[in-house]
Amino acid sequence: MTETLQESYLIAGLGNPGREYRENRHNIGFMVVDALSRELAIPINRVQARALVGSGIALGQRVILAKPQTYMNLSGQAVGTLVRYYKLSLGNILVIHDDLDLPLGTLRLRPKGSSGGQKGLGSTIDSLGSQDFPRLRLGIGRPPGRMEAADYVLENFSAAEKKVLAVVLERAVLAVHAFIEQGLDQAMTLYNGAVDPEG
Repeated sequence: MTETLQESYLIAGLGNPGREYRENRHNIGFMVVDALSRELAIPINRVQARALVGSGIALGQRVILAKPQTYMNLSGQAVGTLVRYYKLSLGNILVIHDDLDLPLGTLRLRPKGSSGGQKGLGSTIDSLGSQDFPRLRLGIGRPPGRMEAADYVLENFSAAEKKVLAVVLERAVLAVHAFIEQGLDQAMTLYNGAVDPEG
C-alpha cells in the first residue's frame, strides 16, 4: 500500500513586528496567522529566515506558518528565503495581507497579480521574481477624509471595526483550510466576497 506523500504549504501573513503595531490595520495578515496557529495547534515558536515560524502536520499536509519580522516593506526577504529553503512550488504558498482598495469585511483570494501598491506584497514579488503565487487580500477600506494611507494603516481597528474583524478572521481561517484541502479555485468559489458582520 503506497502512502500519499504530504505536500508542504507556506502560509505567510504580512505585518510589522513589535507590540506597538500588533492591533494595527496593517497587521491583519499577522492576525490571521496567529488565529491559524491556535486553530491548527501549530505553535509559532522559532525564528527562521528573519521570520517567526511554526510548522506541523495539519489538514493532512505539512503546514508552515510565518510572520516576517523585517517590517512590512521588506517582507519578501523572509518569504523568499523560506520558499527556497523548503523548495516550495509557488502554487503552495499563500501570502495574506491588508488591502486598502477593498472595504473592511471583504476577502479576495487571487492566483496571481501585481502588488496594487501593497509594499509587502511588492517586496515578495521582487524576492520571488514572479507575480504568480496565491494571495489572500483582506479589505481594510480607505482612510477617511484627507488622511494619509500611511497613517491610516498604522492605526488600530476601531471598536466597531473589531466586530467585523472577528468574523473576517474566522472566515480567513476557513479560506486557508479550503486552499490547503481543496485547492485555490474551490477556496475562491467558497470564500471570495464580503462577510456577514453578524457572523
